[in-house]
Amino acid sequence: MNKAELVSAVAKRADVPASTVDSVIAALGEEFVEALTRGDKIAIAGLLTLERTTRSARTGRNPQTGESIEIAAANTAKLTAGSNLKKAAAAVPVK
Repeated sequence: MNKAELVSAVAKRADVPASTVDSVIAALGEEFVEALTRGDKIAIAGLLTLERTTRSARTGRNPQTGESIEIAAANTAKLTAGSNLKKAAAAVPVK
């Protein structure tokens, strides 16, 4: 599902104009970015948790040459599925 499909589905389910849903999703995205920039943790019970984590500096290996390289420490975003998402995924039969 891409953004346009999400906007359409939410607009239909909530019975609101798609332009309103699009604005809300855009604002939600901006708030997520600002919260991560501040170092805040975002938790939506049952759905997801989003937080900024730090990845330590480490030594890696260039797969083409086999040469060791130093990889700098970096901040990254970590998204954890909430209980409702985990239950929904577990309910789908494995093919």
